[in-house]
Amino acid sequence: MSRLTKQEVAASVPQRGFFGHPKGLFTLFFTEFWERFSYYGMRAILVFYMYYEVKNGGLGLSEPLALSIMSIYGSLVYMSGIIGGWLADRVFGTSRAVFFGGVFIMLGHIALAMPGRLTMFFVSMVLIVIGTGLLKPNVSTIVGDIYPEGDNRLDAGFSIFYMGINLGAFISPLIVGELMKKSFHLGFGVAAVGMFVGLVIFLITKKKNLGLAGTQVPNPLTAAEKKKWGLYTIAAAVIIGIALAIMVPNGWVTIEGVVALVGVLGIVIPTIYFVVMYRSPKTTSVEQSRLLAYIPLFIASVMFWAIQEQGSTILARFADKRTDLDAFGFHISPAWFQSLNPLFIITLAPVFAWLWVKLGDRQPSIPRKFSFGLLFAGLSFLVILLPGQLGGADALVNPLWLVLSYFLVVIGELCLSPVGLAATTRLAPAAFSAQTMSLWFLSNAAAQAINAQIVKLNTPETETLYFGTIGGMSIVLGILLFLVAPKLVRFMQDKN
Repeated sequence: MSRLTKQEVAASVPQRGFFGHPKGLFTLFFTEFWERFSYYGMRAILVFYMYYEVKNGGLGLSEPLALSIMSIYGSLVYMSGIIGGWLADRVFGTSRAVFFGGVFIMLGHIALAMPGRLTMFFVSMVLIVIGTGLLKPNVSTIVGDIYPEGDNRLDAGFSIFYMGINLGAFISPLIVGELMKKSFHLGFGVAAVGMFVGLVIFLITKKKNLGLAGTQVPNPLTAAEKKKWGLYTIAAAVIIGIALAIMVPNGWVTIEGVVALVGVLGIVIPTIYFVVMYRSPKTTSVEQSRLLAYIPLFIASVMFWAIQEQGSTILARFADKRTDLDAFGFHISPAWFQSLNPLFIITLAPVFAWLWVKLGDRQPSIPRKFSFGLLFAGLSFLVILLPGQLGGADALVNPLWLVLSYFLVVIGELCLSPVGLAATTRLAPAAFSAQTMSLWFLSNAAAQAINAQIVKLNTPETETLYFGTIGGMSIVLGILLFLVAPKLVRFMQDKN
């Protein structure tokens, strides 16, 4: 069958149904809602599961190791999106990628729900990383496919879809956080049920609501390429198998070694991306200039996500160990704080969207919006210093300090994250538009790879130094970025 145009694909989708949007948005909204419900529910309690003692239902890992593994987990999830996008583009299309991804994620949560201890934990990590890499980037791609070319509903459709992401992320920690008091495995089981519900909705409604969206393979492998990639896959499997057969019996494969390896990859892969795109003959001199302007933005993004992503590691442990959880007349689950980020995004995103429209041509340039993001991220860490200084290092702190910290970093996120997506599409070389978007998500992977090394430095004795140093670095970098913003705008070649 010949390749269909975007208009023909969109024409196969019922265009009126979900709040005036294509019916397919219903399918994608609830698929992503339940996927995020399962992922963020699992993530809200995972670090506690790792470092709680075995007698309390946990794995009994050391706290530094648990925090490092949690960061590496997040880094691998973002890295795997590159492979998931490639498989969808070249092998089986986005619709099947979403389905296969959902199955892997569900199986991963089932593995966590089983009392298999450490072995099942690592099995679940592999399954969820693969599954999220397949589902996460491709479900967003299908959202774009269900709208005809030039449809002015597209931005609003993505806003509705984005709301589904945050609603799932908001609700799940509240439920799973309560269940973890009885059993971690029960909480993970609910996450598995959530993904199962998402898969059922996707399967039942996709034929009627999505039409041909996501069914095509945009750039299928040729027969020669299939043979070549088949040989590459076999060769890689053999090499990895031999390496493991030698290294495992000799004790050369350790958790710490894997953490270090992923940490290196988190820096090396984005660097290779930049070099390849900059030196490519397909990249014009104007596009090279824009890439140079993009590098400081990428570094700023890494700095920001290094702080924001510690909400599920360092701040999660702070909630568990340093916060008075018997407040306001009832006991607060430490996992509930993971709902604050999506709650604030749902509340504040419309405000920021209105603000940028209201300012029009007077709004700050892209680099200066990034600098504001770094400023608020840095302040969110400095805020955590105050309760310890005011009440003593051993005193339990009021939970409102954590609420304020999460609130400040969300303000920073709304200054940087959506702006970064827009900047990536505007500054990307034409020949590398999709890969540049992958590069943007790699800034999060790089940040969490770095976190895997630095979270081990956070101890009760170094708490003030840790938060102060990282928060101060973010503020200083934000000030520098603000000062060089006019020069970066010139490098962007009028794309401000």
